[in-house]
Amino acid sequence: MGILNVTPDSFSDGGDFTDPGRAVAHALQMVAEGAALIDIGGESTRPGATPVPLDEELRRLMPTVSAVAAATDVPISVDTSQPEVIRAVADAGAQLVNDVRALQRPGAVEAVAELGLAASLMHMRGEPGLMQQTSDYPDGVVVTVRDFLAARLANCTAAGLPAERLLLDPGFGFGKTLPDNLALLAALDDLGRLGRPLLVGLSRKSMIGAILDAPVGRRLHGGVAAAVLAVSRGARLVRTHDVAATVEALAVCAAVEAASSEGATA
Repeated sequence: MGILNVTPDSFSDGGDFTDPGRAVAHALQMVAEGAALIDIGGESTRPGATPVPLDEELRRLMPTVSAVAAATDVPISVDTSQPEVIRAVADAGAQLVNDVRALQRPGAVEAVAELGLAASLMHMRGEPGLMQQTSDYPDGVVVTVRDFLAARLANCTAAGLPAERLLLDPGFGFGKTLPDNLALLAALDDLGRLGRPLLVGLSRKSMIGAILDAPVGRRLHGGVAAAVLAVSRGARLVRTHDVAATVEALAVCAAVEAASSEGATA
């Protein structure tokens, strides 16, 4: 899943692709590099981010969603929580809603279900502006995240959204410390027992920076390593700024796994 932020303030690429022409060119470059999905975001959800009004989110998203949909057959995901935005981007060609709030806003589940979209449900403690101030997990982060995702999965299916159209995301970096993030990465196979594909977003995040003592621009290799570890533990979608490097690393891993499987059955 290639990341395409049309925001002025995202932590890694804020302001780089606010022009629709540049955004489409970047989307097509990521497709050429192997992206199977393009995830377009119009509101930054980095720690400390401020909410974006509905009309501004639509102003940022709509030209790019429409243009990318016209330029490629690769499915489009939109990173949003607002039901009004969900309906608008579906009309423009989006097929998946990537929601950091797990479709908890009023009307969000109903919009996704009615429009026949898929959705990713992510765990986040609090809101982006204050989430790093609420990173305590008395029952342990893995248990808390697993229970939250299980509850959201049950709630969404009860509201008429079929489970087969849902992905689950543990929300690396969203209201979590470095030890929390590492514990979640180590326990991804446990979250996989919820029965839905796992989406992970680790690319260039502060957890990588903290491990390596590296700024955003020097987190490529650590992010690719984290992606490989996540897939080895059951992740099925990797959200990344660095598509080519991630695709190539995962292709090598897949080739080794395939050879190992063939050897086991020979």
